[in-house]
Amino acid sequence: MSTAIAEEKKTKLNQLEQLKKFTKVVADTADFESIKDFKPQDATTNPSLVYAATQKPEYAHLVEEVVADRKKSGLSGHEQIEDICDHLLVQFGCDILEIVPGRVSTETDARLSYDVEGSIKKARRLIQLYEERKIPRERVLIKIASTWEGLNAAEQLQREGIRCNLTLMFSLSQAVRAAEAKVQLISPFVGRIYDWYKKEYKRDYSGPEDPGVQSVTEIYTYYKKFDIPTEVMGASFRNAGQIRELAGCDCLTISPELMKELSEPSRSNANLIPKKRKRRRSTSSSWAKRNSAGC
Repeated sequence: MSTAIAEEKKTKLNQLEQLKKFTKVVADTADFESIKDFKPQDATTNPSLVYAATQKPEYAHLVEEVVADRKKSGLSGHEQIEDICDHLLVQFGCDILEIVPGRVSTETDARLSYDVEGSIKKARRLIQLYEERKIPRERVLIKIASTWEGLNAAEQLQREGIRCNLTLMFSLSQAVRAAEAKVQLISPFVGRIYDWYKKEYKRDYSGPEDPGVQSVTEIYTYYKKFDIPTEVMGASFRNAGQIRELAGCDCLTISPELMKELSEPSRSNANLIPKKRKRRRSTSSSWAKRNSAGC
């Protein structure tokens, strides 16, 4: 084997490594031990992901430490449980920030999705807990559902210097309102839209015809056309093909399982090339109208 061929084989990039060249890769998990090898830039969490992580033996000590510490808070009942949950979310976020060089997204309570003041209060509390641990607010994104109330809460929080990640986004109309609110980042969902179309029309979708992919593409194209600085982060992926279709998006948040699939040696054969994004007729509008309660 010639030296040139050997060198080419040695330096061939897998698809995860290729993706990192033009898209910020974000880990979608609270299981921070599982992402070290993939070296993502940021990470996203939610209460469900944190709960899943706490069920693993390697994280049991975190729960025990937080519970033991918060027993001294003087709180009781519901207030004590809420306090423990807040501290546990932030503890996982801090541990994740020891691994990723960028930011972590921490989500507010889903029960506050239609409560403007409740969402603002919770976001301020989470940021306070991070700052008490010497984590600057620039490294934290507060995840809030993209309801009308959530968007209004995020608008106020952004004015206060608390950066927000608007999640559970399914339509261009939500994205336009988020842009007006000057939020830091939005997370339009691919998988939920894909699931709905697959069930409704009893067929599968792949490649550029995937309605979830088309929805994110439409939002991304709109933002770039009008020079909107809000970051677009595709989320909720069902398969690696959806990720490959959105190569070139600002950010993509990916589960450890799909990062592993993209990093397998067999995934080094095909080159990832960001596609030029064209405006498409909205495929998400009918889904969003019939699922406007959100989530």
